[in-house]
Amino acid sequence: MGLLPQITSPRDLRRLSVGQVRELADELRTFLVREVSRTGGHLGPNLGVVELTLAVHRTFESPRDTVVFDTGHQAYVHKLLTGRQDFSGLRKRGGLAGYPSRTESVHDVVENSHASTSLSWAHGIAQGYALQGQGDRHVVAVIGDGALTGGMAWEALNNIAADVDRRLVVVVNDNGRSYAPTIGGMAHHLATLRTTRGYERFLEWGKNTLARGGAPGRMAYDTLHGMKKGLKDFVAPQGLFEDLGLKYIGPVDGHDVEALEHALGRAKAFGGPVIVHAMTRKGNGFSAAETDEADRFHAVGVIDPDTGQSLAPTGAGPTWTKVFAEEMVEVGRRRPDVVGLTAAMLIPVGLHRFAAEHPDRVIDVGIAEQHATTAAAGLAFTGLHPVVAVYSTFLNRAFDQVLLDVALHRAGVTFVLDRAGITGDDGPSHHGVWDMNLLAPVPGLRLAAPRDAGTLREELAEALDVDDAPTVLRFSKGAAPESVPALERLGGPHGVDVLARTGPTAEQGPRDVLVVAVGAFAPLALEVAERLAAHGISATVVDPRWVLPVPEQVVDLARSHRLVLTVEDGVRTGGVGSCTALALADAGLDVPTSVVGVPVRFWEHGSRAQVLAAAGLTAQDIARGVAERVAGLPEAAAGSAGPVGPGAPVADRS
Repeated sequence: MGLLPQITSPRDLRRLSVGQVRELADELRTFLVREVSRTGGHLGPNLGVVELTLAVHRTFESPRDTVVFDTGHQAYVHKLLTGRQDFSGLRKRGGLAGYPSRTESVHDVVENSHASTSLSWAHGIAQGYALQGQGDRHVVAVIGDGALTGGMAWEALNNIAADVDRRLVVVVNDNGRSYAPTIGGMAHHLATLRTTRGYERFLEWGKNTLARGGAPGRMAYDTLHGMKKGLKDFVAPQGLFEDLGLKYIGPVDGHDVEALEHALGRAKAFGGPVIVHAMTRKGNGFSAAETDEADRFHAVGVIDPDTGQSLAPTGAGPTWTKVFAEEMVEVGRRRPDVVGLTAAMLIPVGLHRFAAEHPDRVIDVGIAEQHATTAAAGLAFTGLHPVVAVYSTFLNRAFDQVLLDVALHRAGVTFVLDRAGITGDDGPSHHGVWDMNLLAPVPGLRLAAPRDAGTLREELAEALDVDDAPTVLRFSKGAAPESVPALERLGGPHGVDVLARTGPTAEQGPRDVLVVAVGAFAPLALEVAERLAAHGISATVVDPRWVLPVPEQVVDLARSHRLVLTVEDGVRTGGVGSCTALALADAGLDVPTSVVGVPVRFWEHGSRAQVLAAAGLTAQDIARGVAERVAGLPEAAAGSAGPVGPGAPVADRS
């Protein structure tokens, strides 16, 4: 029996010898590789923080002392050390979350996975303890070096430095990477600190040598120590932190438990805010991760635990991200004015291929979505057309910049939102369900939702032709569906696609249901229409393509239908359905609208299919609700679509 099963809480760690802690570190790495290779998850970041997490929990007393992780994907070791050692359901419905979760443990405080927030949390918690007379409680924020590229972290540091008596320790987990290598001035500064250990060695030499010289020697050492700031800037330029008024300790080997505990102990005893700079290696201890140049196995699917090779089934079609990546390369060859921007996610959003061919035309700003958005407005001002590619969930952070820096200035900027809609296993902070209702009220903004690979390529080209307003493309996680052909297009080349007409036909009078399908929900909408047809309910299925603002063609089609059904993979409130209902009302149409979308709540982790089913977003659930709604409508005018009931004829949609 190993040591890990004996660890049920952090206090169990404090009875271990240093040798046993090293043994436990090896067990933890073996466990992580074995278990995460079966389920998928964030492997590389956690392999890099094994000793660091052990040292934090041996030095501080969670939960009395509060430990906050930024971002939460480096908290697997923390979970293991706080009694959660069943990883069989990691990131699956009913199993452990991939991030800290308050429902799982009192040791989890912040359920975060958006970067650069931990220092604000830590500052607020420390202030709260002090205001309630609990100033002896410590707060520890473990923040990756990539998260320090986010401006919010520096806003917090500015305040943390001013509170000189707060017991707050900031542990910088510096591995030189976020998803990919960390970029920017902060990265260069930390790299300098990583590679210049001269100050500590020089000062230690001075202390030992000069102390042997009696009183004159001790005086010389005191003078030397008083010159600390200048010396540090010369041999280890860490003045950036000390200029803020923060005590700095490090750099420390992040895989040396004794050195880490010594540094953390000094920080704990200081009694004020301290930066502890720990140098770690992402993927440490697993050769396949250590040699992976792309992202050190930042996040993996099911893999071989020995080789690191993917064991995912083959044969699925190309992912949405791959289609976008390939099309951007083609666009780059045709359009020298197109430039790409991303926020520390070059590979995940598919801009790496564009960057490989056009390295001078891609800007990675670090974890700074607000900056990326406003910088894009500046690029547009010079006559270029920026493409800002981020996950849908991360654009939430830059709404003000979209509204007032891009839209107000009529800047031709295209936002490409990957992982839109329900994403599944990463949980509530990663579902991309807020983008459409956030962006709907932005004046002049146009938003497209491609339904397949072909329409993605088509709509990207259309977006890049708009030079006086923001445009947005959003698509889902995973494989793009097979081509969904249109019967016809209404309103010209940029108009609305009619995908199907199903159910009984009529020579005159309204059809029953106009189904407005948003993006990846087009196949779902078609299945709903077929189910309705089986019950004698006629339907017309359309893909608006550009779903916001609501196209005039959708309003015109609504005139000849008894009910409008919108089906979208965003929150119901304020999304495409709400905007459609408002557009019909503004046009004076008394046509009822049934809005089907994601109910407004935080949805836990699980497969995409599981979450959609829990939200009632299945063809069966939707068709049942629509059939009940149609049954309650006033009778159609004479000559309308005919009786509702089983056995009515069904029109071919092709």
